[in-house]
Amino acid sequence: MNLTVAIVGRPNVGKSTLFNRLVGRRVAIVDDRPGVTRDRREGEARLGDLHFTVIDTAGLDEAYDGSLEARMRTQTEHAIDGADAALLLIDARAGITPMDEYFAKWLRARETPIILIASKCESEAAKAGLYEAFRLGLGEPLALSAEHGQGMGELHDALKPLASPALTGEPSGETGQSTLQMAIVGRPNVGKSTLVNRLLGEERMLTGPEQGITRDAVDVQWVCQGRTIRLIDTAGLRRKARVKDRVEGLSAGSSYRAIQFAQLVVLVLDGQQLLEKQDLTIARQVIEEGRVLILAVNKWDITPDRNGAMGRLRDRMETSLPQARGLPVLTLSAQTGKGVNKLLPTALASFEDWNRRLPTAELNRWLDEMTLRHPPPMSAGRRLKLRYMTQAKTRPPTFVLFASKGQELPAAYQRYLVNALRDDFKLPGIPIRFLVRTGKNPYAPD
Repeated sequence: MNLTVAIVGRPNVGKSTLFNRLVGRRVAIVDDRPGVTRDRREGEARLGDLHFTVIDTAGLDEAYDGSLEARMRTQTEHAIDGADAALLLIDARAGITPMDEYFAKWLRARETPIILIASKCESEAAKAGLYEAFRLGLGEPLALSAEHGQGMGELHDALKPLASPALTGEPSGETGQSTLQMAIVGRPNVGKSTLVNRLLGEERMLTGPEQGITRDAVDVQWVCQGRTIRLIDTAGLRRKARVKDRVEGLSAGSSYRAIQFAQLVVLVLDGQQLLEKQDLTIARQVIEEGRVLILAVNKWDITPDRNGAMGRLRDRMETSLPQARGLPVLTLSAQTGKGVNKLLPTALASFEDWNRRLPTAELNRWLDEMTLRHPPPMSAGRRLKLRYMTQAKTRPPTFVLFASKGQELPAAYQRYLVNALRDDFKLPGIPIRFLVRTGKNPYAPD
């Protein structure tokens, strides 16, 4: 059984900084202002010979109503209850606050073992707060500075007794199919987190009427139909000109990185505001990155004139996304769950197409047929000769065409070949890379 450690504490005590230190990467957004972290996010941590799962949580707040703060607190409670240990952070430079005392008392009543950490102990100014932490009744505090990497050895020693022998040493490699990375992206408030919760079957992500709740790109391990999937919920992406806040800029950067490292990308659209300019910007970036793209039209249950809306969507795709002809479009309601069951089969089918390799002999028979049907144009009074074609790689499918004068083959003729590839080899919506090279003439003098 894997060791799971939750990092908890009031806002702005250094939880995300410690999370980044433990996972070895700057994956959680860190900012001086309190309340930046909202959703709980997990990462694979390494500390000496210990390998464990660490959970970054929102700052604990004394809220019990239906507010966003109360929902954030509920997410933190779930993290603590599911963890094998909790690290309670206090800011040693600020000293013990009434909120620290309140939450220490609250944590003592729970069954999860608590390790008290005096954070930000890189200077002499923190000593008074370190000694003051004894009065919380959680044992001796560990002096730590995640920013500077100080005190990590003491944290290792505190966690070591909680870990089974199987969790020390190098982690064993995974067997079977590799983990599939699927990112859920879109504009703010289109229902991305609600869709993730519906797929997982639990209220894993914070949702609500407020815009911009999700800030970090939060990934969750999900096993469905025997396939392990890393599901990544991302922050809403607005036009760059409208992004003024630093945290929103960091959130957008996190979302774009999720697109770069994903294999499958689900672009969630609002059924009442279909494929707006920002949606097209996101779609084009996904296609340029060579990722599998699925369009999920959410809130379809409350969309008026569905036939007209779908017609407008198809027209917009034909004029604005011709490079991804045949892109899969699903209509669904993340709120009610209607149509959501079609998402994974459609995504996996597109993923298989993205991984397909076409035999060279079959490609060249197809190329002969295409040139007979529509011969390549003339150049300097002579018709361009298409010598042969091969598939160089998959993910995305990349084809190389060798021609007598490759640099003179018009873009329009290349589009003709790419569109025919899609239709004849059943690659709808798959991003295709098409490269033209000049084949060497074996009779030409060196």
